[in-house]
Amino acid sequence: MDILLIAGLWLDGSAWEDVVPELTALGHRPVPVTLPGQGDGTVSATLDDQLAAVLAAVDTAHGKPLVAGHSAAAILAWLAADRRPGKVAEVALIGGFPRADGRAYADFFPIEDGAMRFPGWGAFGEAHSADLDQEARHRLASTAVPVPEGVARGVVRLTDGRRYDTPVVVVCPEFTPAQAKKWIAAGESPELARATRLDYVDLDSGHWPMVTRPRELARVLAEAAAS
Repeated sequence: MDILLIAGLWLDGSAWEDVVPELTALGHRPVPVTLPGQGDGTVSATLDDQLAAVLAAVDTAHGKPLVAGHSAAAILAWLAADRRPGKVAEVALIGGFPRADGRAYADFFPIEDGAMRFPGWGAFGEAHSADLDQEARHRLASTAVPVPEGVARGVVRLTDGRRYDTPVVVVCPEFTPAQAKKWIAAGESPELARATRLDYVDLDSGHWPMVTRPRELARVLAEAAAS
């Protein structure tokens, strides 16, 4: 199966470089998606541009793909299910949750000179980065791509209720499945509360498992694809 890999904020497609060979060895076709504004040099990219890149990958996939979104890109994965109902086999949400219609995509940190820059490790809790050694922290921070304002402040638009029929697996890295279920039950993710098939997988890692646990993450995605 084709497995589309969408990296979160500040990351380009190279974030998946250790996951790709693992998925290939497990018999799948991994496809890291290059997001406009995060790796292609386009500083004026918008959320619509990023979604268009994801949808192009869905449309050119071999059969129905699994769409995996990391962190904020979980929203892009869910948008793919909304725009291509019936054409996405499953959505994997890695350390992230969909946002409701009308919400900003990822307006988390200040915008400076038209972009949202990596805010430094102090902006994240210990659970997020506990398994990153100094070398990995330096590599991630030094290669972080500022996210264009048009992406960060783009408005999420959901249009097709058939998205709820797309199977979803919530991959839980720095939080547990029990915590995720509690958040959803409390109304913090109204989109997932309406999903007809929702599974959870615990992954003992921080927020960037593609860096710290690539083999384990690949196995989780392969198992999701097989289901």
